[in-house]
Amino acid sequence: MSAIAAAPVQGREAGLADRVRRMITANPSVVPTIASVVIFIGMIVYGEVAYGRIVQASTLSNLLINNAHVIVLAVALTFVIITGGIDLSVGSVIAVSSVAGVMLSNAGWNPVAVIVTMIAIGSVFGLVSGVLIRYFNVQPFIATLAMMFLGRGLASLLSTKPEQLPDDSAIRTLSDKIKIVDGPKVNDLVITPAVIIAIVVVLAAFFVLHRTRTGRTVYAIGGSENSALLMGLPVHRTKVLVYVISGSLAGLAAVLYTSRLGTAQNITGIGWELDAIAAAVIGGTVLTGAYGYVLGSVVGALVLGLMTVLITRDGGIPPEMTTIITGGILLVFVLLQRAVTRKRD
Repeated sequence: MSAIAAAPVQGREAGLADRVRRMITANPSVVPTIASVVIFIGMIVYGEVAYGRIVQASTLSNLLINNAHVIVLAVALTFVIITGGIDLSVGSVIAVSSVAGVMLSNAGWNPVAVIVTMIAIGSVFGLVSGVLIRYFNVQPFIATLAMMFLGRGLASLLSTKPEQLPDDSAIRTLSDKIKIVDGPKVNDLVITPAVIIAIVVVLAAFFVLHRTRTGRTVYAIGGSENSALLMGLPVHRTKVLVYVISGSLAGLAAVLYTSRLGTAQNITGIGWELDAIAAAVIGGTVLTGAYGYVLGSVVGALVLGLMTVLITRDGGIPPEMTTIITGGILLVFVLLQRAVTRKRD
């Protein structure tokens, strides 16, 4: 009887393995994304065994709350990288948007107007980058590098000292904790409006990329821009739109980060564009374009966040090791992507 009962179970396992194998064979570009999920699960298991109290509601809550802005940035870079481009300005956009937003809030502006202005600043930066790339044939690296320096300079021009958001500012309510599950002691499952916003951004981006003509055009541009033009797709408009989306999401990330920290500085966001690129690449977005998944980028952002948690829990690993480990993981995924794309070719 036991052998008979075990047969259906083995059959289901074999069926699942076959489906996964067929999916990978039909679309090898999902391999890096699957690898990022495996690494994330492996990190959770290792953390639980080595340090304990990793698999609990409070850890998940803190991971989402502390990385909501990184998730939004990773989504922004996913759009850009899929087209075969890059956006190095998002960190500087966060700096200038956050400093301007806090200063406007201190000047008595309406909180909604402040948030809209912060996002609009990012949109303008993205629009300028897109126009430079589309109409002046400037390479994305150079165009966004110029905007990175411009944004950092404007942030320093506005203020060189930390600007404090008022304690009673309505913007701070975006980081108010909402208890979902009342767990034992401090092990509660909580979220914030900022986390909800990040989730909405992810879902909206997934819909746009996989269910709309704009999304199909984004992927087509990354595959072959000339072919996309011959197909009659709105290539030029979409290229500009992608950078506007990236800048707007960077402005939104500035809102989420500022609401949580309550301060803004001209040095805020230094290196964050590289973190966002790393999150997208670890999540399976191929740097050469055409392949990438929003949900994979979210996993990549959580991998980076969980890595910081594990290093903090260990206590014996210097914080500087975070950068080294990130570089090592990124190198592995770039090589994996290269192997996958070579196999497709």
